[in-house]
Amino acid sequence: MVVSCTQSKSKTEQVENADGTVTTTTTTETGLGVDTAKINQAKENAQTKIDETGRKIDDAAEDAKSKIDATADKAKADLHQAGQDVKDAAAKGASKVEEGARKLKEDLKK
Repeated sequence: MVVSCTQSKSKTEQVENADGTVTTTTTTETGLGVDTAKINQAKENAQTKIDETGRKIDDAAEDAKSKIDATADKAKADLHQAGQDVKDAAAKGASKVEEGARKLKEDLKK
């Protein structure tokens, strides 16, 4: 947001001519005046909003990272449990095969 105003200066000059008449000349200088206090305030407001938005982005990123970490930890625990279940099932299966082989061996001896 830019706030500006027009500033002008008028200067009147009177010159006496050689014949005794007076010539009046008025010059007006127009310049652009800028209210720097309002510009600085707008700049500060913009910086405040930028900082606030940056904090919100950082907070959202941290939240997302925490959720990703929690999901990864759960997946790791689930995979570990699944591996343990497979190991236990294999051990039970091997035990049954061994017992079946032992019974077969005893039956063959008879």
